[in-house]
Amino acid sequence: MMNNLPPLPDRRLFTIFTVVALIGFCLIISSFIGAGDSGLFCTESISDEFYSTTTTPLQLDAILHYATALVVPQQSLAEITISFDVLLSISPCNFLVFGLGHDSLMWASFNPHGKTLFLEEDAKWVLSVLKTAPDLNVFTVDYQTKLSDADDLLNSYHSEPECSPSRAFIQGNTRCKLAITGLPDEVYDTEWDIIMIDAPRGYYNEAPGRMGAIYFAAVMARNRKKPGITHVFLHDVDRKVEKEYAEEFLCRKNLKKGVGRLWHFEIPPAENVTGGGARFC
Repeated sequence: MMNNLPPLPDRRLFTIFTVVALIGFCLIISSFIGAGDSGLFCTESISDEFYSTTTTPLQLDAILHYATALVVPQQSLAEITISFDVLLSISPCNFLVFGLGHDSLMWASFNPHGKTLFLEEDAKWVLSVLKTAPDLNVFTVDYQTKLSDADDLLNSYHSEPECSPSRAFIQGNTRCKLAITGLPDEVYDTEWDIIMIDAPRGYYNEAPGRMGAIYFAAVMARNRKKPGITHVFLHDVDRKVEKEYAEEFLCRKNLKKGVGRLWHFEIPPAENVTGGGARFC
């Protein structure tokens, strides 16, 4: 994630710093006045259900970090707001993020008391980030695909029964080339309420590409057993592979909103989908 986007303009830097400061102010104030009196402050943008009556240490770390950092989140303010609004409504929740970046501490702090897990391909980058944010929960992923394989992977999915929506699974699925295997059991065993795909790298042919991550999100969402939908956020939809795979697996009918280069999908479990068939969409 760290090299995917160019630095934000100075005006956007100032805007994001202002928003982070406002969120931090609201969280700290809520610690003193309690949930019952929270209507006195920040009622227009911060939900009572988003946090308990005490601000968590992770949130305080995030406020300090972004108040003093020289770098800021890769996504724009408008893009961040879409995900933030969903987190406001369902946190604490299970939140899986493909990619570790300058925004990771922010995402984790937006899900207080929930489970937030990051999947990152670059082991050296993981060590670098954890030096300043040691409380983040991160697993390193060894992707077996390349962006240049995108067309072949899509063709193989159509011909391999273990990739089909009626039989699709991820853990141990060695027959489906799109399945990301070799992750800790925790990743497969958790029913994720939100999956954000902002990695792995997908801007040059030898990069892993996001084909497997998008397929993972589609399968995990369809296989969901607990009530509710799965929110999937896909970044960089201006790129060919991200857009093509989103249309194939996440489905246009599930697209809830799009801002800038971010699409937000709401995917129901397969048992709640009428029709079915040989394709995801």
